[in-house]
Amino acid sequence: MTIYDQLTQFTLFQGMSRADLMEVVTHTRLGFMKVKGGKKIVKEGEDCSLLILMTNGELECETISDDHQCRVLEKISAPYMIQPERLFGMTQKYSSSFKAMCDCNFITIDKTEVLLLLETQLVFRLNLLNVLAADAQRMRHRAWQSAPKTLKERIIRFFFSRCTYPAGAKTFYILMRQIANELNDSRLDISKELNGMENDGLLTLYRGRIDIPMLERLLM
Repeated sequence: MTIYDQLTQFTLFQGMSRADLMEVVTHTRLGFMKVKGGKKIVKEGEDCSLLILMTNGELECETISDDHQCRVLEKISAPYMIQPERLFGMTQKYSSSFKAMCDCNFITIDKTEVLLLLETQLVFRLNLLNVLAADAQRMRHRAWQSAPKTLKERIIRFFFSRCTYPAGAKTFYILMRQIANELNDSRLDISKELNGMENDGLLTLYRGRIDIPMLERLLM
């Protein structure tokens, strides 16, 4: 796969002409990184000074709640951009940790180079604006969605609202008591619903852990 093909996997470069892509490749300092499985890519709280594009491989994303009562692990496959929204704004630090699950390849672009691309490449500038706007619109719309009508629907929304990517395998490290507190319900009712979902093959329960093989199946 050529560098042009690798770049056009990502939203930020889609719609660019071959001439624009050639200019990007020629005049932008691109970094190329191969990471062995098991190695950390970025850590929560670190400064976000690079645009990191995974061109092939699979990542594990770890997100921890502020009170440390819930930890979520997600598997994310290439192509994937690691938190581009964290390059700018009030908090320019990663909110999750990312680790390579197998040998992965990345293209990296320093923030100063990203600013140059924003200045010189109209399509890149519009694409980034669209990415940030779409994310903001999704977050704003979330508060106005119809309220869940059943406890099962509330549990499903709880899972979705705490995930970075709305599909794929997820592992929640959380006690049923904590889910009950979050949803203002009893632990017994939470246990009944989760066991029913386990019987339906939607998830697997362990002590302090819930494995969800395919998050999107919860909506089916």
